[in-house]
Parts: sequence; C-alpha cells; structure tokens
Amino acid sequence: MSALAFAAERAVAIRAVLAASNVCQRVFTKLVNGETITKKDKSPVTIADYSAQAVVNSILHESFPSDPIVGEEDAKDLRGEAGRQMREKVLELANSGLEKALNEDSLLETIDRGTFAGGSKGRMWALDPIDGTKGFLRGEQFAVCLALIVDGQVQLGVMGCPNLPIDAANQDGEKGCLFITVKGQGAFQRNFSSSKETPIEMGSIQSLADASFCESVESGHSNQSESAKIAQLLGITKAPVRMDSQCKYCSISRGDAAVYLRLPVSATYEEKIWDHASGSLLVSEAGGIVSDVHGKPLDFSRGRTLATNSGVIAAHARIHGRVIEAVQKVLFPEGKL
Repeated sequence: MSALAFAAERAVAIRAVLAASNVCQRVFTKLVNGETITKKDKSPVTIADYSAQAVVNSILHESFPSDPIVGEEDAKDLRGEAGRQMREKVLELANSGLEKALNEDSLLETIDRGTFAGGSKGRMWALDPIDGTKGFLRGEQFAVCLALIVDGQVQLGVMGCPNLPIDAANQDGEKGCLFITVKGQGAFQRNFSSSKETPIEMGSIQSLADASFCESVESGHSNQSESAKIAQLLGITKAPVRMDSQCKYCSISRGDAAVYLRLPVSATYEEKIWDHASGSLLVSEAGGIVSDVHGKPLDFSRGRTLATNSGVIAAHARIHGRVIEAVQKVLFPEGKL
C-alpha cells in the first residue's frame, strides 16, 4: 500500500477528532466543573456527545460529502420545545469547534448524518463522539473515536484521549493524546499541543509473568471475575489497569499493558462497531492481534454491530494465542463453545 493511501482522509480525521476533543473539554469545564451536578445527572455528557458528533460530522461532510456515517447519536431529543434548552447549549458548543457556524436546522441535520446502517460495501465512517461516558463525568478517561471502513475492512483510525497522560510513567505530566493509524502504515501518537507524530508499538513481552492487562472500570462492561481467573492461568500477577473507553486500545498499543480483555457479560449483547473499529486497527498496526473470545477476527461488515462476534481480546501477536487458550478454558470449562 502506498504511503499516501488515505492521506486526505487521515488529515481530515485528525482535524475532526482534535476539534471534537477540545469541545468535549469545554463541556467538562463549563458544565461539570463549572456547574453543580449530581452523580446521576448525565446531561453534560449528553451535550458533549451531541456537540462532538456535530463537529465531526460537519468536518467530514465538508470534505467527503458522499460518505455515510455510522454514529452513536441522532437528534430526536434535541427537536421541538422539549429539546430547546439542550439544543441551544449544543449549538453554542459545537460552533466553538467549527470554522463555519451551524444554525439550529443545520445542527440537527448534521447530527442526523450519523444514522447510516453500515454494511459490507463501500466507504463509511464509524464515530463514537464520547466513548467512556462515566469516565468523562469523573474527569478520567474517555475518547473521541473515528474510523474509516471500506468494504467491511477498517482502513483508518483516529482517537483523541484528552485526559490520557502523554507518558504513562508520568501520570501528573501533560495530558491529551491523539492516536493515528492507517492500515499498512503503522501506529502513531501525538500530543494535542504538537503536530509531531511518534511511532508506537506494543511492548516486548519476554514472559507472561511480566505482563499486565487492561479492562473496563465498569464491571457491567466486562466480566472482571473471569478476567482474574484468566490472569491466574497465564501467570499474570500484576494488578489490572482499569480505565474507561477505547483508551485501553491506545494504552496497550504503546506498551502500557500487554492484554485487553472485554469478556461477554451477556449472551445476547452485540458490541457496537464504533466501540472497536479504530482501536482494533491501532493495536493491529502496533504489533498486536484483536479477535473475539473464540479467536475470530472482528467483522465490521454486518451493520452497526459486531453481530457475529462475542467479546474482544487484544494482545501482542506473540502471546495472543496463549491468551485465547486461557480464555477458552475459563469461559468454556467443558469445552462447549
């Protein structure tokens, strides 16, 4: 693949994700830090979701007007008198991240561009405007995640992680990282404050005893008790690194941990494509393998969900097979898949 493949899309995606990430930070400062809310009040993250999706969709449409978008949000709750107060806040915040201002009608139209059904043919973008809503409200990890999928294959991914330290060894240092990848071109990290990109790769694991794994903060997102059993089988003794959002993909891609486990908590739950598209490509380009719990590649061609996959396992290519073996023993002790 030419080094210039998807160069225009890459540049636009970086601009869109960076703008949306900055808008999310403004929402946090203005509505979470600046206004008193209760733990159960999710309105700030809802406003950030809508604002970020409006910013990304607007920038994408400007450059690639024919490309459909598979987004998490639609604008129905912003319509009419009932949605007026939130609509006005979203409009103000979205326009703070755009060069060409939207009006109320174009705001709703722009957000609703994210309703594409997905599928196996043609180009489409997959967007999660805020992945990790609880992390966002806590002032911890969340991510703006954008991927380009062509004929069911993820070709490009950009993730903005506003609260992720640039250096994992310095948790109190500068925060704000962009992670960028194009299929066949490697994985890169840059700061929000600089356009200089640094190649990243998964850490070199000599022994599974030296490894650690990432999993969700929320137990409802992954079965943490079974994760502990898997770690024991593999001889992993380090405490798990728990964080919200696709920041976990970013973290293992640069060597902060070696394994990401997202084990099924329900037999019927289907993972959303926007939760894994950009992160799975990043890990693959950084030297890892991403699969479901059966070792099957993630299939992004089935619509808005990973309908034929169960759970997600990401690990360095050298140890992925052993991780899958341990996962199978814990999840299916009688050998029943």
